[in-house]
Amino acid sequence: VAVMAAPVESSGWFPALAIAVSLLKCLFINAYHSTDFEVHRNWLAITHSLPISRWYYENTSEWTLDYPPLFAWFEYGLSQAAVHFDRVMLVVENLNYASPATILFQRLSVVFADLVFIYAVKECCTTVREEKAAKDLLRHPCFVLAVLLLWNFGLFIVDHIHFQYNGFLFGFLLLSVARHLQARHLEGALWFSIVLNLKHINLYVAPAYGIYLLRCFCFTQDNTDGSLRWRSFSPVRLLSLGAVVLSVTAASFGPFVAMGQLPQVLSRLFPFKRGLCHAYWAPNFWALYNVLDKALSMLGVRLGLLDVAGLPKASMTGGLVQEFQHAVLPSVSPPTALLCTLLAMLPALWCVWRRPCGGRGFLWHVHEKAVLLAVLPLSILAVESRRDAGIFLMLATTGHYSLFPLLFTPAVERVPCFILWKPSTFWAWSPWRSSARSSFLCHRGSRPCPSSHCW
Repeated sequence: VAVMAAPVESSGWFPALAIAVSLLKCLFINAYHSTDFEVHRNWLAITHSLPISRWYYENTSEWTLDYPPLFAWFEYGLSQAAVHFDRVMLVVENLNYASPATILFQRLSVVFADLVFIYAVKECCTTVREEKAAKDLLRHPCFVLAVLLLWNFGLFIVDHIHFQYNGFLFGFLLLSVARHLQARHLEGALWFSIVLNLKHINLYVAPAYGIYLLRCFCFTQDNTDGSLRWRSFSPVRLLSLGAVVLSVTAASFGPFVAMGQLPQVLSRLFPFKRGLCHAYWAPNFWALYNVLDKALSMLGVRLGLLDVAGLPKASMTGGLVQEFQHAVLPSVSPPTALLCTLLAMLPALWCVWRRPCGGRGFLWHVHEKAVLLAVLPLSILAVESRRDAGIFLMLATTGHYSLFPLLFTPAVERVPCFILWKPSTFWAWSPWRSSARSSFLCHRGSRPCPSSHCW
């Protein structure tokens, strides 16, 4: 069967999809927004009104700056445009300020920042091939991928209702993935270094990235049986990777290192006193751990084995961001959570090393929105095989369902049904349900990947 690349660049459907979803986002400018709206307004004010030496010390608001410096510079850039909408929003002391002009600017800033995400989706689509030409556009894998990413339900409600900049951040991550699929590994490392310095939640993706690049980029050849040829290791490639990563990190953290503020910055980036779980529990292992502890404590009281007066308050279910102690099970410390995370990663890292072509579950203080870090990249694999499509369908359904509590006002509680309908409909029409498998585009001259499951 002749292999034909999906006609992404020769068609107008991609701009139409991007424009349509952007217009839909604009309809929610006046929708409910969470406290994250005030968080980012405060960061705009901090980066605009204060010298850089005070950015990570300012604490007028409880919503202190706790993202890496590169994101702080992004906020600074936004503040240069915000001054033309409403100068008052850039006053640090104006807590909970939300004028109509402020709301308009911040909502539009998310929409325009999503241009990075749109470009990244387009690049991911160009890496998809199909084994036979599909007469119906709706059966093109690249079209389905574009719908799954651009119309992602979780990303929509988290960014354009709840209010965050996840699309902007995921844009750099997907662009990095696209560059690796195109065998442009140094550029892929550059984009990943940028997103890592924009939001440090990507730290737990870094080990897999490092193993993949070491195996596929630093080792240039395999033996005929597919095993690694150790003598093919290229120190020059390793140094070039290190130079890319260090240059981005130096540009981000360098000014704060020069001012002797690195410990202060790190204390903001890793605020362990916020507790094991976020106020709204993310669906990871520690949520089950908390439930088991609560059940055991209740059972212990009923059986007379525990004294109610001696039990800690139910702070873990109080909806507050704080430290708490477990009643029956051992309380979990940050080092314990880190160790569990690393142990959970080891099988996946070993698979990446053997077949370089799969931690969140034990992380400390995971936000519920972190599930998108698994759902969005898995969309790319979902158009490759039915098996991955089934995994994606299960993960996307459960992951997006876990985000529903973010929508609790009458004005937006009906939104999920409408937005979920769109990708679900295209899912039913998707090519992996009825046609041959598709494969990813490999750069001519690059080493073939030992496995189809590269990511």
